[in-house]
Amino acid sequence: MSVTSFTQVLPMRTAIRPLALAILVAAAAQPAFAQQDDSKKAVLPTVVVESMSEQDPTKSYVNYKQASVTRNGQDVKDTPQTIDTIDVQKYKLYGMNDLSVMLAGTPGITTNYDMRGDGITIRGFSADSGDIYRDGIRESGQIRRSTANIERIEVLKGPASLLYGRSAGGGVINMVSKYANFESNSSVGVYAGSWDNYGATLDVNHVINENVAVRVTSEAGDSESFRAQVENDIRMISPSVTFNNREGLEWTLQYTYDKLTRSPDRGPSYENLPAGTSIRASFVQDGDFVDDILNVFRSDLTYAFNDKWSLKWALSHREAEQNFDHFYGGTYCDDAGKTLTGGNCTWNGYVRQNSYAWQETINKTDSNALELKGEFLTGGLQHNLLVGLDSSWEDREPELFSNRAPVVLYGYVNPFDYADRYNERDSQPRPAPSQKNHHKAESHALFVQDVITLVPEVKLVLGARYDWYEFGSTNRLLEPGAADRSRSYNDSTFSPSVGVVWQPVEAHSFYASYNKSFAPYGGRGMLSVSTSSTAVYDADPQFNEQYEIGVKSDWLNQRLNTQISVFNIEKNNIRYRPDPENDPYTWAVQGQHRSKGVEFSFIGRLIDTIYVRGGYGWQEAQVRKDVVTPANVGRYLQNTAKDSGNLFVRYVPSERWYAEVGVTRMGDLYTTQSFTPGLESYERFDAAVGYSVNNVNITLAVSNLNDKEYWRASSMPGSPRNVLLRANYQF
Repeated sequence: MSVTSFTQVLPMRTAIRPLALAILVAAAAQPAFAQQDDSKKAVLPTVVVESMSEQDPTKSYVNYKQASVTRNGQDVKDTPQTIDTIDVQKYKLYGMNDLSVMLAGTPGITTNYDMRGDGITIRGFSADSGDIYRDGIRESGQIRRSTANIERIEVLKGPASLLYGRSAGGGVINMVSKYANFESNSSVGVYAGSWDNYGATLDVNHVINENVAVRVTSEAGDSESFRAQVENDIRMISPSVTFNNREGLEWTLQYTYDKLTRSPDRGPSYENLPAGTSIRASFVQDGDFVDDILNVFRSDLTYAFNDKWSLKWALSHREAEQNFDHFYGGTYCDDAGKTLTGGNCTWNGYVRQNSYAWQETINKTDSNALELKGEFLTGGLQHNLLVGLDSSWEDREPELFSNRAPVVLYGYVNPFDYADRYNERDSQPRPAPSQKNHHKAESHALFVQDVITLVPEVKLVLGARYDWYEFGSTNRLLEPGAADRSRSYNDSTFSPSVGVVWQPVEAHSFYASYNKSFAPYGGRGMLSVSTSSTAVYDADPQFNEQYEIGVKSDWLNQRLNTQISVFNIEKNNIRYRPDPENDPYTWAVQGQHRSKGVEFSFIGRLIDTIYVRGGYGWQEAQVRKDVVTPANVGRYLQNTAKDSGNLFVRYVPSERWYAEVGVTRMGDLYTTQSFTPGLESYERFDAAVGYSVNNVNITLAVSNLNDKEYWRASSMPGSPRNVLLRANYQF
């Protein structure tokens, strides 16, 4: 399987004509803290919101009119699915950088701590394996995603295979990068906070002439943690250049280097720790480390033939590494030589870390996307057509050792005196890899979506996609020619989508939709297959099907925007072998998983000085059928919470200062597939104040204002109260 081109699916960047440019420049020239009058719409075009100063206190409280995650350029109100758009700056205020921390409290999303990935579940189904994107590029492989160069986060809820191919079916997340443009200001900033958290940011956007703009964004930061001996470092730089000939052609080139160096704090589950263990106790050994390294090259070329038809060609090459070496897990042994479950042990007074692993891996993704968009009439019907050709080549090459005989290494930590720790890493040379596989995937797809205006108040949204894909895996620990060395698999899938939008008045859009997604290889492998010659697997994909109804509304002269939705997702074609010994090649349907719920979100301005944003979601994600283990029926799916939500209120009395307070809630968390939750719900309060004078903006933010002690995952408590001071100069 050869990789011959570098490409990418990226959000549409519409060519800005001179009149539109004049309007945008005029808007950007307004004072950063100027109040909006009632004649100004709260729902602004996406490009206008992007050009707003990051120091503008209203930016985080203005809804985006479009979302690039939809790929068709239509308004969010014309999309018959739930879309959440999150301005990253509102979380940078509190020093948050991880994607999962920023998404906590978003309706329908459950987040937890995952040392290797992000730990994100959307509407009951994991998004980590292949449903996270950066500028339309699939973030394949396990890696912690930095948001150092991200403008906004877009979440398209529910199955999205029509637009993105294979998927777990709960939804997709797209992180939109900052890039060179003709509107954004420049800034330089510094920050400092609790636990030696300090760093600096640089964002220089320079218009060379009316056709060329360049931009460089960068961040360097170091921090410790409330957990002992845990450190994190970030180094990011991203230069970009945009050319616009003002006659329909726009071309953006960008490179991003992003490195996270961190301590792998991966301790035992809290139920395996003795009473009295401080949440500040960590389980990091000397020599433990994790490096997440991202390199992305992208080209985004758009040409508008006229005001109705345009073509976009996007190319990208992405390389992501995650290299680590660490001890983790474990069980406590008390002074009597007993574990907490009553078993015998010989390492009294310590947590013995039973697991040790090292990994060196690189994930490469090359993508090519060609999109044609246009408007035309057939009789009295108006069509907004999107036709796309997607191709991608993925290459993953992990090299891994994990504890197994004859080489087994242990670490030891005293949970009451966590400086008292040692490990067996230096007792012998680094163990040879126990796994060394090479996985390749190639996929090609054709999709069509048509938004048909039946009458001015009713739009019908129809779409279909055909995917062809092939996976291949090679066990490189075996000699060439070995029976279990290589194996491949290929298939094709058809994905339909249908929706209807009814807008009886301009302020309200009612919608209903059906969407389907697929997870190939029986849902068991998103990128790899078993190399064993005796392995028998189900080649049929799993399918997620969603029915959703909702309404998206504008209130108070379009100052306040809301959306409410009711959904039902069913995962079908979960398979098993009824008689694996006598008939190993016959598969049957084992069961079905279902997630149903309701979500509500809002953003905007209530009165002249009060802005609000937030939402609430309730869901039941359960096993609905299981013919193999009927006792599983009714169990809640792993890593889901029954409810989640947040509410932030910002008071902006003048151009110079503002104050904000917010609460984030996570409901009872089902850490395993079970009837009872593994972690209790919690509410975390945050608060901030900001002050501006001339071009200088200063903010002081306090996270976990009430110093709530809680667990965000079974092996990671939430951060105690902490403070962050930021200063930015805009020019």
